[in-house]
Amino acid sequence: MSLRKRVGLRRPATVAIATAAIATMTVASSTWAQAAPAANAVKPGLYIVQFDDNPLSGYTGGISGIAATKPTAGNKLDTKTWNYDAYRKYLQSRRSDTLKRAKLNGKKPVYEYNTVFNGVAVKLTGSEVQKLRSTAGVKAVFKQEILQPQTADTPRFLGLDGPNGVWQNKFGGDEHAGEGVVVGVIDSGIWPENPSFAALPEPRPDADALADWQGECQPGEEAPFVECNNKLIGARYYPMEDLADKDYVSPRDWGGHGSHTASTAAGNHGVPAVINGEPQGNISGMAPAARIAAYKVCWETNSGAGCGTAEILAAINDAVSDGVDVINFSIGSSAQSPVLDSVELAFMNATLAGVFVAASAGNSGPGDATADHGSPWLTTVAASTHDRTYDKSVTLGNGTTYTSRGYGPALPSSPLIDSVNAGLPGADPFEVERCYSPAESSDGNATLDPAKVAGKIVLCRRGGNARTDKGWAVKEAGGVGMVMYNDPSNSVNADFQPVPTVHVDTVVGQAIKAYAATANPTASMTAAVRKKAQAPAVAIFSSRGPSEPSQGDLLKPDIAAPGVDVIAAVAPPGNHQNDFDAYSGTSMASPHIAGIAALMKQKNPTWSPMAIKSALMTTAGQTDNTGGPIKEESGASLIPSSPNAYGAGHVNPAAAYDPGLVYDSGPEDWLRWICGTYNEIGDVEGAGFNCADVAAAVGTADPSDLNGASIAVGDLAAKQTIKRTVTNTTNQASVYVPKVVAPAGYTVKVTPSVLTVLPRRSATFTVEITRTNAAFGVWQFGSLTLADLRGHSVRTPIALRAAPVASPLELSLSGTSGSKPFVVRGGVNGPLNTKVNGLVPNNVSTKRLVGTNVSFDLADPAEGPAVSKTTIAVPADAIVARARTFASEYPAGTDLDIYVYSDGELWGGSASSGTDEIVDLDPGATYDVYVVQYAVADGVTAQDVKLHSWVLRPVAAGNLTLSPAKPTVSAGAPTTLTANWSGLTPGRIYLGILQFGQGGNLTNATVVTART
Repeated sequence: MSLRKRVGLRRPATVAIATAAIATMTVASSTWAQAAPAANAVKPGLYIVQFDDNPLSGYTGGISGIAATKPTAGNKLDTKTWNYDAYRKYLQSRRSDTLKRAKLNGKKPVYEYNTVFNGVAVKLTGSEVQKLRSTAGVKAVFKQEILQPQTADTPRFLGLDGPNGVWQNKFGGDEHAGEGVVVGVIDSGIWPENPSFAALPEPRPDADALADWQGECQPGEEAPFVECNNKLIGARYYPMEDLADKDYVSPRDWGGHGSHTASTAAGNHGVPAVINGEPQGNISGMAPAARIAAYKVCWETNSGAGCGTAEILAAINDAVSDGVDVINFSIGSSAQSPVLDSVELAFMNATLAGVFVAASAGNSGPGDATADHGSPWLTTVAASTHDRTYDKSVTLGNGTTYTSRGYGPALPSSPLIDSVNAGLPGADPFEVERCYSPAESSDGNATLDPAKVAGKIVLCRRGGNARTDKGWAVKEAGGVGMVMYNDPSNSVNADFQPVPTVHVDTVVGQAIKAYAATANPTASMTAAVRKKAQAPAVAIFSSRGPSEPSQGDLLKPDIAAPGVDVIAAVAPPGNHQNDFDAYSGTSMASPHIAGIAALMKQKNPTWSPMAIKSALMTTAGQTDNTGGPIKEESGASLIPSSPNAYGAGHVNPAAAYDPGLVYDSGPEDWLRWICGTYNEIGDVEGAGFNCADVAAAVGTADPSDLNGASIAVGDLAAKQTIKRTVTNTTNQASVYVPKVVAPAGYTVKVTPSVLTVLPRRSATFTVEITRTNAAFGVWQFGSLTLADLRGHSVRTPIALRAAPVASPLELSLSGTSGSKPFVVRGGVNGPLNTKVNGLVPNNVSTKRLVGTNVSFDLADPAEGPAVSKTTIAVPADAIVARARTFASEYPAGTDLDIYVYSDGELWGGSASSGTDEIVDLDPGATYDVYVVQYAVADGVTAQDVKLHSWVLRPVAAGNLTLSPAKPTVSAGAPTTLTANWSGLTPGRIYLGILQFGQGGNLTNATVVTART
């Protein structure tokens, strides 16, 4: 049963995050919605206003005297033409006229966007936002959001380096790999003095290819100023407000994230990496001869670290105008739905302009449906391990030895102390247990007491701060070694720590913790031993599919690449003065794909971004270096994995240059996919277009029919036929024969059985999928491979989840009684079991809230004049519990947020820039639900705020029935059912659930809401 998930939280201010060696991709501010802070909110808001006309990358003509500026296939946006300049001025004039009509012509934009997004970023009051949203010519208004950012021998592991590697075979050596290609890195800036970004030898053979480069090298506002060269050819910065003094108001990196991703994608070849004074071998980026352009959008602020969407949009516009070929985006997405995200929409237009975009999948694994960047025009990258690791053992004083991951020399027997017993007086116990150094502690002071730690091995809990920060905390307190343990279970890593360290998982950690509580505990460590590990394996933290926005009808992530213990360049100030360090995260995986895509672009300059993506996916590998299927981390062990974790497989660069066939797609395909995915929404809110208009212009399609290099159906009811079109990339006609590995419980038939594709032409085939005995609600996986006699094997993963019936997610009723028909599609022949739950009326908690609260303390929630608190107990047998506010009960300009706590800890919430907030609660817990009045409408000083809640147990209330109660369905055929309701009390809102299934397994659900 799939119900509405908890949505992301909008923090009242930029949330402080630790600058970590393992950069995370957590969204600090998510979910865009229509209402915005009103005129009397404490702080004005920065908003992104999108206007009706297409941006430069999407303009196809139609204005008298101005020809199209949209680039033709295989070409970049031409910024030097008269039409480009004329249309840019046209957009500026039209925006000016529109703002004038809204009486906002006196507002000076913070940023103007012309290239991939037609709009401005401007500070507005709530009333000004309302004016704009009702002004002709304005497509949408997005609130500024704050996002978060998410290699020594990965080139060898991926087959790039060496005498028979890709660099030598395809490009004549590493000195030519990436020539003529520019990789744009939108991140936290760059440390230009790092040898990974040193000048390339002159003369450059690709000088002519870069003659049209339009980028800038902005030195910044303070020393040390940034200087570019023929390697780092562009550097721009987009400052946010309230910057911390430690950061540089320039393109210069402070934390290291941007330098790391840039050098992984396109850093120089053969650069010696030294970490904590110890040589770690030579490193290289994936495209070592490519040029780099850095766009700094992520900043250290006084409220924490973050990346603003207004700044990101400006960077995307500049990057495309400058002339980059590839963009790496190791930053989270602002909303689960790509149609609600201005950044994802801008990337759609960047892709139309011929720019390949790699994006990190996120670090929220291993839970299902956690992957970011669900848009089909992005290549979303999961993180995997590579085959270099270090084993290290710790032996306790009781004789027990544990072997795990670790780094550093041997350590003789030394006293062992648990960090919880090693804190300084007054230090935060949370930070003490996790061994915070002054660099990351909340008050800037040490947490460990040197009098207790000196000469000892310290047991530190993982989490909160960077793993290497714990080692520095131990070293600075005089400790000689560290045992770091996971709680909860997570990956185990061989970090380059400043003291000898063993990293163990939860069970071992608890055993060591118990021993440390005995009298006079001691421990010793062996020296780390380099080991060839079984790889690749999906990292435990890597976010998983199925894709939440598409409900499983689009496979995400798309592909996997190394993202664990990747050694690359960093910025010394934020990394204990190291020039290099090992980071882990999908942020590290994404630039591997960006760099490899740069090599693909060099080899095949006319290929579209989607063709490159397809080639990478259809040639990806599904086995590890032992010859077995790719596995995934589970603590310190490896367990079976699936395409929901690694997509099409692990990147295999050597095979990608000659894929034989590619799946391509473009804007019409993407619009049909958006409207097919959100088929219950006529006007796709926030996207600025109406799906009825889209259907009239380009038709409709099932989202599973998007022409991509994977096949996914999240609710297959009996049978479904999928259509795909492939394009021959060679100059010879080829005959392909399909080879199917059918997912368990299904048959798969491909028509035609022999596919002939002419040179550089396309051909279409269908895939008929029929369920035989697959379990409902369970994902099964297979593949379709198109093989020819020339050695091409075009592999497409298949991901299927059977449903006994495809039913609507929501059903809305009105009135105290009535009947409403709706259509379901049968997945089985014969009777279908149904169950009616509810309807139950709403409970309403009303409090009069006065004024606004824009600084609600998430760490210490409390009621106040503008904050209400309601406690909701949810029994263990509840089928659903929901807390909600309704927009219809408040005037425009009101903004309410919901924050939910369980056992004093923040559990979830709903915090869009509006009043229609909703959270579904898990059974078996008691929750404190806070409603925060973030903004009020003009002229309102106080108002009654209502929290509606429902607790629905699995029983029928007698006021809702389904007819027929035991429907008979035919596999694959539509069946009309009728919901009947009666006896409801006027003025209430009711909630119920209709469940469907086969036998006793009720796997499908429709949420019923009745307003009387």
